[in-house]
Amino acid sequence: MILIRHGQSYFNLHYGATRIDPGIPDPTLTEAGRQQALAAVETLRTRALKRLIASPYTRALETAHIIASALALPIAVEPLVRERAAFTCDIGTPRSELARRWPQLSFDHLEERWWGEHEESETALHARSRHFRARMAAAPDWPEVAVVTHWGFIRALTGETVVNGAQLPFDPTAAAAP
Repeated sequence: MILIRHGQSYFNLHYGATRIDPGIPDPTLTEAGRQQALAAVETLRTRALKRLIASPYTRALETAHIIASALALPIAVEPLVRERAAFTCDIGTPRSELARRWPQLSFDHLEERWWGEHEESETALHARSRHFRARMAAAPDWPEVAVVTHWGFIRALTGETVVNGAQLPFDPTAAAAP
């Protein structure tokens, strides 16, 4: 499995420069973020991928759409791989609006307000990542899956911190890091 951090968003651009939350809910990708997604396509071409899993946040969906379009892969929207609710960018877009923007994707399994109402604790984030890990370990096709997700979720799952557009191989059947 390959974990992919979404491309740079407008939140990442401003927060990276100031370390101040710029107050942008569910931001879109910057041009640099779109270029990061295209760069991911080039390295993913060598993988035998069969599907993508994407967080419901716009920045992850846009990244996944760029990759899926280039590699002819289906996208499954999975709220388990969402970001930890800690900043304004973690205020999502309602399910009905996501379905309008991406009519080719299924959002039927999401609540209308699918993101957390309050900041998610580290304990809850790690529990969510363990649940996803176990579910993927049981999926026979996990080696053929790429997951477009977020910094906090990747950190909880692997202990690694990664930059926008990064790709990280991940074996959900391996022993979890302590």
